[in-house]
Formats: sequence, C-alpha cells, structure tokens
Amino acid sequence: MKAGLAALVLAYVLSQFYRVFLAVLAPALQADIGVGPDDLARASGLWFLAFGCMQFPVGWALDRIGPRATVSVLLGVGGGGGALLFGAAQGPGGIAAAMILIGIGCSPVLMASYFLFARIFSPAIFGTLAGAIIGLGGLGNLGGSVPLALAAQSFGWRTTMFGLAGVTVAVAVLLALAVRNPPRLTTAGPRGTLIDLLRIRALWFILPMMAATYGPAVAVRGLWAGPYLADTYHADATGIGRVTLLMALAMIAGNFAYGPADRWFGSRKGVVMAGTLIGAAAFATLALRPGIGLWPATGLMALLGFMGASFSMIMAHGRAFLPPHLLGRGVTLINFFGIAGAGLMQAASGPLHRAGGYPLLFGIFTLLLLCGCCLYAFAEDRTD
Repeated sequence: MKAGLAALVLAYVLSQFYRVFLAVLAPALQADIGVGPDDLARASGLWFLAFGCMQFPVGWALDRIGPRATVSVLLGVGGGGGALLFGAAQGPGGIAAAMILIGIGCSPVLMASYFLFARIFSPAIFGTLAGAIIGLGGLGNLGGSVPLALAAQSFGWRTTMFGLAGVTVAVAVLLALAVRNPPRLTTAGPRGTLIDLLRIRALWFILPMMAATYGPAVAVRGLWAGPYLADTYHADATGIGRVTLLMALAMIAGNFAYGPADRWFGSRKGVVMAGTLIGAAAFATLALRPGIGLWPATGLMALLGFMGASFSMIMAHGRAFLPPHLLGRGVTLINFFGIAGAGLMQAASGPLHRAGGYPLLFGIFTLLLLCGCCLYAFAEDRTD
C-alpha cells in the first residue's frame, strides 16, 4: 500500500499542476494562437466543471469497482490524451477541449486517496493525511510556476505539453501496478444513495462553505495572477513565475498547517472560519487597492493562498458525518461542491473582469468568502 499511496501522490502532483499551469503559459498562448484571458478563464472553468461533474460517477466507481482501475484508466486516457490535445491545439476551441479531457483525467485522483485514507487509517488522523497529500501535491503548484516558464522558453509550450502527456501516461501505468483496492465491505448492509447523503443535515452548511472557499485562491493562482501582474506591474513570464512560486509555497505550507489544526485547537469549524475571514481580508485589500505595489500584492496573494488551503479541513469536517457504506460517494459529493464552485467562479471571472477590472473581480471573491462564512456559522462542529 505504501507504493500505491506514493503513486497517488505523484498523480496528485500532476492534478495540481494541471489546474494552475495556464497562468504561466498565458502570454505564449496569446501570442501564438490568439488565446486571450477570457478564453483561458473559460477553458479553466471547463476543467473544473468537467472535474466536478465526474465526481458522481467517480464516487460510484470507488464504492463499487475500487480505486485502482478508477484512477489509472481515467488519468491515462483523460489526462494523457488531454495534454496531447493541448499541445496540438490551434485556437481557443482546442484548448477548451483539452482542458475538459484533462479535468476528467484528474477527477478521481484525490478522492481515491481520501477513500483509502478513510478505509485504512484512524478517523482521528484523516485531516492530517488529507492535508499532507494536498501539501505534497503542491509540488505541482511549484512545477506550474518557474519550472514551467523555463521549460516553455527552452523547448516551446507545445513540446513541453507533449512531454507532460508522456509523464501522465507513465504515472497512470504506475497507478495500475501499485495501487491495491481495500477489502470490500459486506454486501449485507445498506447500499445507500445520493439522496441519503443529502438527508444528512450537517452537510447542508458544510457544502456551501466548500463551494465558496476553494475557488477564489485557485482562480488567482491558476488564472488571474498572470494577467493581473502583467497588466498592473508589467511583469513578464519570469516575474509571474516568481510570484506564483511564492503563492504556491504559501499554499503548500497552508495545507500542512491546516492538516493537524483540528487537534491543536479542538475544532474544525473554528479553524476554517478564522482562516477564511483572514483570506477575505486579503482579497478586500486587493479589491480596494489593486495597485498597492508589486511586493505588497505578492504578500497578499501569498496570504490568501495560505489561508485558502482549508480544503482538507472542510473535507475532514464533512467526512466525520458520513456512514461507511456511503464513504466514496460522500467524499466525492463534498469535492463536487468545491470543484464545481471553483469552475463556476473561473467561468464567471472573465465577464466580471471585463465589467469592472480587478477591483470588481477581487471584490466578488471577498463577498463569496463572507457569504460562505455566514452559512457555515450554523454548521455543527465535530472532531474525531
């Protein structure tokens, strides 16, 4: 199982990379094939929407088929095929289609890991393990910053994407060889449906918080950091890579910090609320003073990246209310709200930017975080 978990970490590194790499390639894509910021916002939103919609069949497959076939087949066909299509794209349509395929390919990776954590390890350390794999997966965030910029400058963005397609297929083969399915639960117990999950009242206030908190930081790191820095501070690809690298490091640190925080403070709800409110304050500052200066803006983006890494803690909070026979579908339902929320934000961010520039964009992100906190205030706290 150690080899299988290591393979899943590698796969999640790729998943994190594929959700943020567009920001660095934005100048080259616009110059070579006329793909502008709005096209990238749409393509990035489609990645998240495809990823989110796949959570329902992925949840069923994890419960019924197991993680090995689910994750290896989808990553190899969707992720590898999508990266290949991206490298051959001739315009916005090709980029959008490629991002949909890559989103489908990445959709089972994290949930397969969470499924194995929940079935194998003690519930008390679920949050720590969940945060750790996201933190390690943050290496993909790092790869999508300065290293990607250097590779694209040295080999061209098309060759770089063709190489990534080969790496993705190789990791999929490794998953097929190394991941082991956990023992099946007895079929004598209840089967359960999505409706049964929606009857769990505690989730009613956790799911909207997941939808509100995940998208803003990912939208900045994966999409708007590049255009914002280029438009406001005339940063080139290398400068954008440096800033996004710092934000990526902050997100990795945040994931490791959030992981055991429920045991440090005796609360999951309180930790998530505090971090989200601080992140909202960072967004509000950028909304009110978008030209605050390159280094203050970099610090604020790093802060919102650190505080926006509450995904694993919200997942652990929701997982505490899930019965064993609905575990796979439960974690994917929670993930769906996070990913679908991010996808809708990405898709809407382009029109918002056109309508009011960066002040309106960052202001809407602030309001979304505050609205999430208002609903989450009614959630029942629970630790294992």
